[in-house]
Amino acid sequence: MRLRVEGVEGGYGKAQVLFGVSLEVGEGEMVALLGANGAGKTTLLRLASGLLKPWRGWVLLGKEDLTPLSPARRARMGLGHVPEGRQLFPLMTVEENLRLGAAFLAPGREKEGYERVYALFPRLAERRRQLAGTLSGGEQQMLAIGRALMGFPRILLVDEPSLGLSPRLAEEVLLALKEVARGGVGVLLVEQNVALSLEVAARAYVLEEGWIVLEGSAGKLREDPRVRAAYLAL
Repeated sequence: MRLRVEGVEGGYGKAQVLFGVSLEVGEGEMVALLGANGAGKTTLLRLASGLLKPWRGWVLLGKEDLTPLSPARRARMGLGHVPEGRQLFPLMTVEENLRLGAAFLAPGREKEGYERVYALFPRLAERRRQLAGTLSGGEQQMLAIGRALMGFPRILLVDEPSLGLSPRLAEEVLLALKEVARGGVGVLLVEQNVALSLEVAARAYVLEEGWIVLEGSAGKLREDPRVRAAYLAL
């Protein structure tokens, strides 16, 4: 199942943020979306998941046009979204937060979802009765990803998963997302840690001031002098 964003333009009020953006993420593929703060990366994920409506363009999942559909309908069709800042329910337990991600599953699949998440993040299994607000930052990020995975998405949009994490935990979280992709889920990763993103992703796009200015394999972009100068300090 492939996610395609085609010619998308959009923004907030009268302020345009994205200009004719097109990209795609294939089944089992991890793709990084790189760019400076304010480039439009979060806006693009919000448009893809339905939290914002595009002014122009389309969002397609396989042959299905998601553009007119609500965020809830998109989630049921296989589009998961891990928002920036995690947005957990701090006074609910780990398991209760995960259960919210399984709200629309058929009876019996919830257990399968827990098993899948706990296998990926064993620490969450150890803390399943613990309040989400008492977890460490890394554990909270694992929980946010786990909650999205409970819906068995075909494509997962992930916004700044390493924000506020130590380098060791950031690497652990991104390697877990790579494992998710190996399991057949397409992952679109927005991440400020460009070097680590290009290590785990297969392909990448570079977004500058709302325009896609570069795209290609992670290895190719890692060696591109513009990427090295602007994002890798080389």
